[in-house]
Amino acid sequence: MSSLKMPEVDAAVLARRTEIARALAERTAPDRVIVEPTSLAPYETDGLTAYRQVPLVVVLPDTVAEVSAVLSYCHENGIKVVPRGAGTSLSGGALPLADGVLMSMMRFNRVLDVDFDNRCAVVQPGVTNLGVTRAVEHEGFYYAPDPSSQIACSIGGNIAENSGGVHSLKYGLTTNNVLGVEMVLITGEVIRLGGKHLDSEGYDLLGLIVGSEGLLGVVTEVTVRLLRAPETARAALIGFPTSEAAGACVAAIIAAGIIPAGMEMMDAPAIAAAEAFVHAGYPLDVAALLIVELDGPPVEVDALLARVEAIARENHATECRVSTSEAERMNFWAGRKAAFPAVGRLAPDYLCMDGTIPRKALPLVLARMRELSEHYGLAVANVFHAGDGNLHPLILYDANKPGELVAAEDFGSDILRLCVEVGGVLTGEHGVGVEKRDLMPTMFNEVDLDHQMRVKCAFDADGLLNPGKVFPQLRRCAELGRMHVHAGAIPFPDIPRF
Repeated sequence: MSSLKMPEVDAAVLARRTEIARALAERTAPDRVIVEPTSLAPYETDGLTAYRQVPLVVVLPDTVAEVSAVLSYCHENGIKVVPRGAGTSLSGGALPLADGVLMSMMRFNRVLDVDFDNRCAVVQPGVTNLGVTRAVEHEGFYYAPDPSSQIACSIGGNIAENSGGVHSLKYGLTTNNVLGVEMVLITGEVIRLGGKHLDSEGYDLLGLIVGSEGLLGVVTEVTVRLLRAPETARAALIGFPTSEAAGACVAAIIAAGIIPAGMEMMDAPAIAAAEAFVHAGYPLDVAALLIVELDGPPVEVDALLARVEAIARENHATECRVSTSEAERMNFWAGRKAAFPAVGRLAPDYLCMDGTIPRKALPLVLARMRELSEHYGLAVANVFHAGDGNLHPLILYDANKPGELVAAEDFGSDILRLCVEVGGVLTGEHGVGVEKRDLMPTMFNEVDLDHQMRVKCAFDADGLLNPGKVFPQLRRCAELGRMHVHAGAIPFPDIPRF
């Protein structure tokens, strides 16, 4: 991944910078177009800080009409556009282009409608994930997907990456909790998919949009599913002498037919970092820690917790503490929620990887990761959504030491290849972006990728939306057997391959 290169700066586009900024200001407002280098700097990267690129221009539209006008202008003039939410992406999904417009959607930050009768809310894409729950919790409702960055990450970004969180095991990812979207195509056309109703006729285009990483359109409105807060929720904090024993316990709990609301795992480095950072009372004499949460009617929760504790003891658990109050439950989760920033205290830099494996492969993968850690001479702290096999290895390195960034990237690539090798996938919730783009052929053959690119062509025939992401080589639509003809000619026949 260290050889990753984004498209080179186009001199003709740079020469038109002033013209593009003027045109965007006419379609939005002068104070919502950014061209000054110091003001562009905050947009040069996202949560994946290993890669940086200053965008040509940043625009902050405020209405659907403005989004439509900007995209229509860019389409007519062959200008690339990168949509961006809160910038918390961990795969480089919102990395700008030197010759493109970066469209920030963070002015779209309003809750438009809350419909408790239909258990849904209509929000703009710049609303934070946690902001949805804050808007409805007074009536006993909440929004289920809860990424660790939920205090900052936006719903629009969640849709782009199909984000999850610690409660996705029982309640699903973003795709399971979004009922509808309003979206603007690169041509400026506005379409609606789904809505407050529970199902839609025809093709499941909504399922296609969630997780499409900004390659198909710009979402301007989202209808999300609301859930009733459970009667009770209790969590068990379970320590194990080895990561393999913890992994075996995860598989045994699921095999017993128990679906916890959440089941998270941390290894010793992550436990120590989280405890030093939050002081949650985690045991420091264990090799792995599981947090298993059950929710529902109190009698059911109590019975299932007893079964979980018995299964844990059968799998050599050395410690098991069950929360006796809401404050204690939240304290159990505090360390897990803060694990990523906590690990940042262990090394100057780290890469947060994201892959998903079958649960039964967890002990094998953990053992192989230890071997890879020794091979590359880099430490790794592991934080998992263990119940659904979503791994988040945090590879520690120092970018100031020559060769360590490259070694960390190679280490990460080997972990992702391992995930595919054992029957898993390259990503669980962070997306492909640029980080995993060149690994796509390890999971998909050329025919698979060509068919995926045909979908891209159906929405964006000229490849202007978020180019350089997801596909290792984005072919022209004409090469894929789709001739997009306008006014009797193929537009932009001289556009090179990305």
